Amino acid sequence: MTQRDYYEVLGVSKSASKDEIKKAYRKLSKTYHPDINKEPDANEKFKEVKEAYETLSDDQKRAHFDQFGHTDPNQGFGGFGGGGGGGFGGFEDIFNTFFGGGGTRRHDPNSPRQGADLQYTMTLSFEEAAFGKETDVEIPREETCDTCFGSGAKPGTSPETCQHCHGTGQLNVEQNTPFGKIVNRRVCHYCNGTGKEIKQKCSTCGGKGKVKKRQKIHVKIPAGIDDGQQLRMAGQGEAGTNGGPAGDLYVVFQVRTHEFFERDGDDIYCEMPITFVQATLGAEIEVPTLHGKIKLKIPAGTQTGTKFRLKGKGVPNVRGYGVGDQHILVRILTPTKLSDKQKQLLRDFAEISGSSPIGDHEKSFFSKVKRAFKGE
Repeated sequence: MTQRDYYEVLGVSKSASKDEIKKAYRKLSKTYHPDINKEPDANEKFKEVKEAYETLSDDQKRAHFDQFGHTDPNQGFGGFGGGGGGGFGGFEDIFNTFFGGGGTRRHDPNSPRQGADLQYTMTLSFEEAAFGKETDVEIPREETCDTCFGSGAKPGTSPETCQHCHGTGQLNVEQNTPFGKIVNRRVCHYCNGTGKEIKQKCSTCGGKGKVKKRQKIHVKIPAGIDDGQQLRMAGQGEAGTNGGPAGDLYVVFQVRTHEFFERDGDDIYCEMPITFVQATLGAEIEVPTLHGKIKLKIPAGTQTGTKFRLKGKGVPNVRGYGVGDQHILVRILTPTKLSDKQKQLLRDFAEISGSSPIGDHEKSFFSKVKRAFKGE
């Protein structure tokens, strides 16, 4: 299948900044995440978006992609001098391809191999992502069998060298062709390429040397983690083979949106409603922050759309580089219910100031602020 252009996948231009790429990834990853989107092709689209972001968010990978696209410049035929990455390396390789076993290098089936990496998706609230938390998760993974200690053989017995491949894990198969006799090297089907035969299999793992278990793992989530970021937990993946190291566990975070606050990097943004009187005469109002309520002084004559900054009231940087700020955008709201006396006073004010009365606005901001104060 032909791979799509990574810029096309994220819906950005080739001159897009890192912030634009990050915002596009966040939006698409939420749209196609398998835990949210149950459409049949959502998982494949999510993987495609993730692959595109991993490439374009890395300067070196992006430069390579811009120059070569999906094509690996190291692939091709290297001639007889041993140069090409994916072709023939020289006369010996060519000879082996036709006469010595398919052109593949001999692999030691008993060499240590690292276990598979695992991925776990965790959903956090807005506050949990900002301040971090510690929690336990259960991960299904393959672990070394405690009965046979990974050998696959019944306790008291040991695997024996395969008599068919003599421990190489491969068999040479001869084939007569018009060009002569060709020898192909294939995986030994007697030992499945392990080079060993287990005469008496372990009753616990059935000769596999591994068993499936649910393992409880303690996760320390750093303060300031953001949506789409991941935490690597070394050695918490599946068990290795032949004494090889275990794989890693990657915890990918999804952060729920907040009703009142919005986050951009380490900074917090919100809108705060104030009355016409407060804006005109000035006032001191209470403002909710992630760190608790604080007093904010509104100068007399404040206009709607005026911005205020609360230094250090944002999100802690995930790498420990300080704390972001909270930015407040004030909106002047007009009450929807007025008594006859209040209306007359406003008419008098309008007449004195030489302007017409102002129409009413919605009170939607008030309900949001009330819920933010209550911690709902």
